[in-house]
This record gives sequence, C-alpha cells and structure tokens, in this order.
Amino acid sequence: MDWITIISTTVKAAIGVETVWYALAAIGINIHFGYTGLLNFGQSAFLAVAGYGLAVTVTVLGLPFWVGIGVGLLSAVLLALLLGIPTLRLRADYLAIVTIAAAEIVRLVFRSVAFKDVFGGSDGRRGFSDGFYAMNPFSPGTYGFGWLSFNERVLWVLVVGWALVALSCLIVFLLMKSPWGRVLKAIREDEDAVRALGKNVFSYKMQSLILGGVIGCLGGFIYGLAYASVQPDIFGTETTFFAYTIVILGGAARVFGPVVGSMIFWVLLVLVNGVLSGAVESGLITFMDSTQVGPFRYLLVGLGLILLLVYRPQGVFGDKREMAIDAR
Repeated sequence: MDWITIISTTVKAAIGVETVWYALAAIGINIHFGYTGLLNFGQSAFLAVAGYGLAVTVTVLGLPFWVGIGVGLLSAVLLALLLGIPTLRLRADYLAIVTIAAAEIVRLVFRSVAFKDVFGGSDGRRGFSDGFYAMNPFSPGTYGFGWLSFNERVLWVLVVGWALVALSCLIVFLLMKSPWGRVLKAIREDEDAVRALGKNVFSYKMQSLILGGVIGCLGGFIYGLAYASVQPDIFGTETTFFAYTIVILGGAARVFGPVVGSMIFWVLLVLVNGVLSGAVESGLITFMDSTQVGPFRYLLVGLGLILLLVYRPQGVFGDKREMAIDAR
C-alpha cells in the first residue's frame, strides 16, 4: 500500500476542483435550506443551466466568453423565477417536489437526442474554455511544493474558484448580519409571524431562491472550465444530495459550514478510496475487487454520516437551533 500517494491525493482533494465547485453549490443550498428553510432539491439544475449556458453561447452561437458567463447567470435567475413563482406561496414540500422534478427535466433535456445539435446529447459540450485560459496569468509549468503541486491550468482554476468561494462567503456573512438576513431567519422559524408583521414573505423567499441559485451556479462554471466540458449526467440529483450532505456535515446556517463540509466530505471519499484500493491490491481485503471499491467507499462514508446525524445532527460547526425548520 503506497501511503505517500494516498496522503498526497488526500491533501490535494482538500483544496481541489471538486471541493471548490461543491462548496459553491453547498453555499447556495445553505442560503435556501440553512437560512430560509427552503427545501430546494434541484440545485444541480442551477449548475447545469449555468454550465450549458456558457458552453452553448461560446460553441454554438460563437459569442465571447464573458457573454457566456452572463447567459449562464441569467439562466440561473430565470430558473429560480420559474421554480419559485408557482411554489413559494405553497407549503415547503411542494417546492421540494417541483425542484427535484425540474432538475431531472433539465438533465434529460440537455441529454436529449432531439437537441443534440445544441446541447451535444450524452456527450455534452466541450471547447468553450479557451477564453478563460487566455486570461491565465501563470506561465506554463508546475507550481506549489511537495504534495501541493499543480500545473498552470489547474492553479488558475483553483485561484478563481477559491476567490469565488471567499467572495460568496463574504456576501453571505454581510447579508445574514443585515435586517434582510434576519427576516430570512425569521421566515425559517415562523413565516406566519413574519407575515403578520407586514413582511412580504413570498418576495423574501424568491430573493433567497435567486441568490442561492446564482451562487450555486458558479459551481457549474468552475466544473465546466476545469474539465473544459459539460455533460448532463454530471448534474444528476446526486449532486444536490451531496451538497445537502456537505451543508449538514459542516453545519447549516453557518457561513463557513459548506466550505469546511466540502473539504471534509471529499477528503473522506478520497482517503477511504485510497485505503480500500491499496488494501485490495495488497491482498489485505479479499471479499471484493477493485471495481467494487468505489461503491463501497460511499457505503462507509454514508455510514459515518449517519452516525454524525445521530450523535451530532447540527454538524461540525452547527447549532441544533438552526436545524429547526417550519415546513408549513
């Protein structure tokens, strides 16, 4: 078992691309679920429309990179409006039903053979990241030290990605300390009382849905730019559930909870995968082969998360009071 390789891969995972784009998705979920009490099970759709908005604008329409970014952001706002207008006046579970269905509809539309000329079908779209890497200030080479070494392309993605994470956390911190943020928390606790005080609950919920969707969709940009492609199956419902796992792991309604949760989540997955793969290759584990390591690591990490929910349901930094949601 090569422990040096395992540790190196695990350390990189703590600040890697997956950690970044899942952290952004989870920050958006934290605004919805942690601060407002909205059960949005369609966060993957926001990432998908942003990534595909950029890809289609650049590759199909031939427009500049920044226009594609604008189209992706606008698509996330429109999706939030389409999901929120018919559901936010109803009970919370209606929003959950609509969003999880909408996310799957979006994925299937992008995957559809009928729209293959536009979205690329199951193969997705690629070749739209040249404008992003043209702005790369790092010359070709390897940067970092020891286990934390990256080439110029990965480093550029990580710098931009972590800058977006820091900016998103700052925005959330400032907003949640403002009167607007306190109204969101009040809606989470008892929206009827907030409505009785003369606040437009529907308007605040819509603003929260849009803000969380826009911040979350930044993860779609980071994924697409890091891998220079977007594929529909990447944005399945499991992406949303991973984001919820990250929020709960780090602590709901905590500014840095999604960031720390994302780091812990991916470190655990990579570490467990490395240890199990090494144990199978060295013959220490004989009841499964290397092809079964991937599914089995999710089983072990899932078991650990279940124990966390049993003994510390508020997560690493969370507060039990923040987990009480009025879902009427």
